Amino acid sequence: MTADSGSLPEFLGESTPPPRRRARVIVLGNEKGGSGKSTVAMHLVVGLLREGVRVGTIDVDSRQATLTRYLENRAQTMEKLKLPLPMPDHRLVPRAKSLGEAAIADETARLEAAIAELSPLCEAIVIDTPGSDQTLSRVAHSWADTLVTPMNDSFVDLDLIAKVEPVSLRIICPSAYSAMVWEQRKIRAKRDGQSIDWIVVRNRLAAVDARNKRNMTQALDALSRRFGFRQAAGLGDRVVFRELFLMGLTLLDLRERGIQTPLTMSHIAGRQEVRALLDAIGLREAPAPAAVPTSLPADANVSP
Repeated sequence: MTADSGSLPEFLGESTPPPRRRARVIVLGNEKGGSGKSTVAMHLVVGLLREGVRVGTIDVDSRQATLTRYLENRAQTMEKLKLPLPMPDHRLVPRAKSLGEAAIADETARLEAAIAELSPLCEAIVIDTPGSDQTLSRVAHSWADTLVTPMNDSFVDLDLIAKVEPVSLRIICPSAYSAMVWEQRKIRAKRDGQSIDWIVVRNRLAAVDARNKRNMTQALDALSRRFGFRQAAGLGDRVVFRELFLMGLTLLDLRERGIQTPLTMSHIAGRQEVRALLDAIGLREAPAPAAVPTSLPADANVSP
C-alpha cells in the first residue's frame, strides 16, 4: 500500500491512454458529499479482496482523502493488533498546484499513469472521487467500466441526477452530474468502443414502505430508463460505519480474531447488505449494462 502522498511517484509527461488492461475499473462517483461514497468504496474493496481478487485503489479526492485516511487507519490497526488484514495497492493522486490547460493535462497524466501502473498488478481498480466537479473526477469517470453512484434515498439526492416536478414526478431535465456522465460515456465510446455500466445505489433505504420510498422508486425507475443506469440497494444508516472508519475496518472484518467488536443483529444485517451490493455490481462477470439512450433527455415533456 502507498497511502502517503509523499511516497507517491511523480507522474509526469504528456497525457497518453493507459495500455490495454485486464483490470476492471470501478469508480465511485457523484457530485454530492455525504452520500457514502468512501464507505461503499471501502466495503467493495475489502469484499473483493476477501474473494481473492487483487485490488488496486486510487483516491483522487486529495483534499479530504477519506479513502486514503481509511486505509491508513487500517494499516495502523493491523500493526497495533498484529492482524493480517487484506490490503489493496493504493495510490493518492493529488490535484495540480496550478490552473488552466497545463493543470488539466498534468492531472489527466497523473491519473492515467496511476491506472496504467496498477493495471498489470490488479484484477480490479477502485477509484474514489470527490463530491464536486473536478478534472480528476471527470477523467476517472471516463475510464470506468462500472460507475457506482451512491445516493441517500431522498429527493434532495435525486436532484443530483435530474430535476423532477414535485407533484407528478415528471422529469424536467437532467442535472449537471447526469450530463457529465453522459459526456464521459461518449469519450469512453470514442476512445475504445467500450460502454460504462452505471449503477445508482440507494443508501439509507427506509425499513417501511413509506410514501417517500414509493415515490423515489417511481422516479428512479423512470430515470433509469431515460438515462441508462441500473439500480441497487445500498447500505443502511448504521452508526457502526462511522465507528469502523477510525479502525480502518469494514463489516466484513468483524469475524477476525483479535477484533473486540461483537457481532450484533445490526452488523449481520449490514454484512448482508454489503454482500447483496457486491452481487448486484457483479464481481466475477460484468453484467450487461442498462440500455444507454441515444440522446440525453433535455425536454420538459417526459413523464415517468
